Amino acid sequence: MANSVVTFGEVMGRIAPKGHLRIAQSLPGEVDWTFGGGEANVALSLAWLGMQAQFVTALPRNPIADACVRFLRGHGLDVSRIIRTDEGRVGLYFLETGANQRASVVTYDRAGSSVMLAPPEAYNWPSILSGRTWFHVTGITPALSRNAAEAATAAVRAAQAAGLTVSCDLNFRKNLWNWHQGLSSRDLAERTMRAILPHVHLVIANEEDAEMVLGIKASDTDVERGQVRAEAYADVARAIVKQFPSVTRVAITLRESVSATHNNWGGMLYTAVDDQAYYAPLDAEGRYAPYEIRAIVDRVGAGDSFAAGLIYALSHDDLASPDTAVAFAAAASCLKHSIPGDVNFVTRSEVEALMKGQASGRVRR
Repeated sequence: MANSVVTFGEVMGRIAPKGHLRIAQSLPGEVDWTFGGGEANVALSLAWLGMQAQFVTALPRNPIADACVRFLRGHGLDVSRIIRTDEGRVGLYFLETGANQRASVVTYDRAGSSVMLAPPEAYNWPSILSGRTWFHVTGITPALSRNAAEAATAAVRAAQAAGLTVSCDLNFRKNLWNWHQGLSSRDLAERTMRAILPHVHLVIANEEDAEMVLGIKASDTDVERGQVRAEAYADVARAIVKQFPSVTRVAITLRESVSATHNNWGGMLYTAVDDQAYYAPLDAEGRYAPYEIRAIVDRVGAGDSFAAGLIYALSHDDLASPDTAVAFAAAASCLKHSIPGDVNFVTRSEVEALMKGQASGRVRR
């Protein structure tokens, strides 16, 4: 099956007050409900770009999970390998969307979800991966529980053995890494991810993931202050490749947070074969010049949309050169900031239009 991606992880209900209201202003009352989650977001974004994508998870047998499966299927995903179980629940997360100097806030309510409880042997990875070309997971899934960590590790091992390209977004979530008593979230994350990364070919991270998960820090960078020196991440990538010889590419999203609604955004792709870092977007002189996003609608899922854009580009010969692939990923994820919800509902033609400089937002008639 040509250019077919499998992703594995948890899909949750996303509950958010309308607009920029806080939860205290909204409950009791109306809220927006949709579905999202790292690996599901990647698969959905890929489907919208026109790629065959399958999402694997575990969900309970109840009407909420039924609605979730219909949502995933309705946007073109293969959901035939989703496990339905009598154990657990659909996880939730609550989002307060920030504005100006008030940050967005995420509150998780996902303990006891079906994917956390499902035993690793519930997934027949050789069968699931048969005929596929790419497997993607994130650091969120192994953070959920020992079962989920063992399932994710088994999945990357099976994918590598079957000859698939394997990608992993480090996606460090401090509040999730708590399933091993006696280990800090940071230590548990590093121990677990160091067992997964030897089976990975493409590592994806944001500005601070490599430091939080692997202890590799970019110089002259202060993420909390929104200070990011793009050039320093080439050295971060080299350090990752040195520690994990299976990794041939490292991609990093570069976000400078001026405020909750004003960010500068771009990305880097490092390729080990030529020891070269490629940045996007670039100005007319070929220098890195991030997108200035001054009216963010929703930044949740931006990293997932970058991963999806990169996977899509690297899977298509006409986009697969490193400079073009990172430009496609950066443009796709820039557009995500304009779309409410977790998922990047954009098409290839829309991404390519932004890559060509069509950024004015003029009405298309």
